[in-house]
Amino acid sequence: MQEIDADIIRISRFQRLNMRFALNNEVEAYWDGLRDGRPMPARSEIDPRGIERALRHTFILERVAPAVARFRLAGQHLNALMGMDVRGMPISAMITAGGRPDLARHIATLFDGTAALRLDLHARGTLRKPTLDAEMLLLPLAGGDAGIDRALGCLVSTGQLGCAPRRFDLKAVQSRALTPGAARVDAPAPAFAEDPAPFTPALKPGLRLVHSND
Repeated sequence: MQEIDADIIRISRFQRLNMRFALNNEVEAYWDGLRDGRPMPARSEIDPRGIERALRHTFILERVAPAVARFRLAGQHLNALMGMDVRGMPISAMITAGGRPDLARHIATLFDGTAALRLDLHARGTLRKPTLDAEMLLLPLAGGDAGIDRALGCLVSTGQLGCAPRRFDLKAVQSRALTPGAARVDAPAPAFAEDPAPFTPALKPGLRLVHSND
């Protein structure tokens, strides 16, 4: 009976968290809508207009090693938490040292394409740094030949930010199982994606580019 009671407490706790961090629910619902029965949408299908209310809190992760990811794009809320532009920084920079091994394990699962994640985070209060609770949502995105190398994320915190940087203890993780083995997804031209490499067409002799303003 004690085990059952513990499970009920744990589930209700996450339900309360989900109500507090409603923007994460909106981003996950948008991502679910794009999936349309697939394990995950393509990264090029993400359109900022679909998650406009949450843009300050959203980010794109890039996988750089099996259990390592860095911020490719990031909203202003993450920059405010760290007191700097977080682009190029590893996601582990936002987590205290004790939680980083667990984070690495979950990042590996994320990019295996087997799960979507919600991280329950807590920043301990110190002088000029009030206590903060936060939730981070991590959703894998299918790529091209590179496989799953990006993830859509959203981080929402409650309370006063205080002095940056703020780092969080990893308190708990919700793992939502996805259909394994996501295949390559053909999708429209990139929207919420990094700029593509420039392309210069090779012209055959006698041909020229013609531009029209009509």
